[in-house]
Amino acid sequence: MRPTAATKYGSVPLSRRRRRQECTTRLARQACGSQHVDSSPSLEQLKDEQNIDMEKSGLKYLPEETQLRILGNKKSNKFEKIKAKKCGSTMWDEVEDLAKMLRKGDVAWEDLNLDDVDIRMKWAGLFHRAKRTPGKFMMRLKVPNGVLDANQLRSLAACIEPYGEDGCGDVTTRANIQLRGIPLDDADRVIETLRDVGLSSLMSGMDNIRNITGSPIAGIDPEELIDSRPLVQELNDVVTNHGKGNAALTNLPRKINVGISTSRDDFAHCHINDVGLKAVVGPDGQVGFNVELGGYFSIKRNTMSIPGDTFITPDQVTPYCIALMEVFRDHGERLDRQKARLMWLVEAIGVTEFRKMIAQRMGLEDLPGEVHVTYDTEFQRRDIVGIHPQKQKGKYWIGACIPAGRLVAKDFVDLANVCEKYGEGTVRVSVEQNVVIPNVDESDIPALQSEEIFKKFEIMPGNLMRGLVSCTGAQFCGLALIETKNRAMKIIQELEETLEIPSLVRIHWTGCPNSCGQAQVADVGLMGAPAKKDGKAVEGVRIFLGGEIGENPKLATEFEKAIPADDAVPALSRILIDHFGARAK
Repeated sequence: MRPTAATKYGSVPLSRRRRRQECTTRLARQACGSQHVDSSPSLEQLKDEQNIDMEKSGLKYLPEETQLRILGNKKSNKFEKIKAKKCGSTMWDEVEDLAKMLRKGDVAWEDLNLDDVDIRMKWAGLFHRAKRTPGKFMMRLKVPNGVLDANQLRSLAACIEPYGEDGCGDVTTRANIQLRGIPLDDADRVIETLRDVGLSSLMSGMDNIRNITGSPIAGIDPEELIDSRPLVQELNDVVTNHGKGNAALTNLPRKINVGISTSRDDFAHCHINDVGLKAVVGPDGQVGFNVELGGYFSIKRNTMSIPGDTFITPDQVTPYCIALMEVFRDHGERLDRQKARLMWLVEAIGVTEFRKMIAQRMGLEDLPGEVHVTYDTEFQRRDIVGIHPQKQKGKYWIGACIPAGRLVAKDFVDLANVCEKYGEGTVRVSVEQNVVIPNVDESDIPALQSEEIFKKFEIMPGNLMRGLVSCTGAQFCGLALIETKNRAMKIIQELEETLEIPSLVRIHWTGCPNSCGQAQVADVGLMGAPAKKDGKAVEGVRIFLGGEIGENPKLATEFEKAIPADDAVPALSRILIDHFGARAK
């Protein structure tokens, strides 16, 4: 379908060139300070007509032309209207107040504003799971670079322990943590528990910058060019105001994912991030970052990032990303939410113009183009699960497999105890939903391996289990078309019992086309879809093959349309034998 433009006569086809011309013209008009003059209502009239209170509105930090685009167009999507009426940032204080009022009986659940409960609370990291667990919430945190210390791990356990089977945690594909089973009247307790150990859930959902990823072996990796941890932490602190919330950056057109890659492995998966920063050695011999832009997955479009033709120094990482967010905030699409991700803006105005706009926000005339790098040898992306020597002599990192990323309260406590006993008191979680314990002395490895937790989270798992990734699935997520986590673990166990798998095979499960499980980056991807068996509708999966990650990534392509999910074992067995060298035991 060709792109369309809204006119007073309806929607008309619009070429990419014309979209770029219109966007450039609008940006030029703003740069000159001119205003579009027509017979339309003024901005103040629109605010009055729509009862906009600017102190509560998400329009507060937007330039006037952006406000006009939102308020002056009847085709603005419902989320823009909801944000204009009341910014999600208001929930940062209201959530805790509401929790106390619910406990005291001062307000009833039925009296709550549904837009607050189902949408705006996501700005505070609270996601109502109305379809699967009504009245209970998932809480998404911010865990920069995936680093957690022992006190934080124990606090995560304390947050979910009271909720029984509903209380669990997940490691996400953004090296983040999500907690489940939280009732709203207990949200203030959970928020305070997290705050006391330096964790925050603010700005983790909806139209915000999401958890910033780096390398799970940052600072200990013999192959890294630079340590991603201080860069990720500084950017997170500025974006979120040290976890307290930053209203100026919380009303983006859509979310932004940022990944920082510091070795040729690209552990952050820059190719599927809106903003990917890939470490390279610059012409002066100093390490900097080439920028990639626009990678994302959605129901309507799946695309890898494109070269941003930009090179930045480490001390420009935060200023660059803040400037990019401001440009995106002010100029991104506000009508069609399916065309509001960063890639659409970059395509509309062009990579070079986009780079210059960001440079000017940074107070520069322009930024250098990308550094072209070639290597004499191919680089095989490393598997961090297992026992590996660090660059620090005598120290090792231990990578353990968390099947499908699922943890219960006791698991968090056990990991805290182990990392304190054998390491430096910290762990790192990865985008592959596994965990790394760094800085273990070689002499302590045998004792560590004998700890009870590693019977569940294996250090030497099978070649399928170590590569398993799964989204939440229908157990908790209302969008999922199938159950994923529990099914995926059961199927992997069955396959490993019946097949000899000669090497790592990455199998990703995702419950719907939003692809939170990132089926398109996997060796084998399974995506929930409707299917039929014996003429009856059943849960099904589409199968994708051929995704590659690391230095030369590519997305998987569809191999088989929806098959019944109950037939996944024989289908996967054939694929593993035909394409990955598996043999029957």
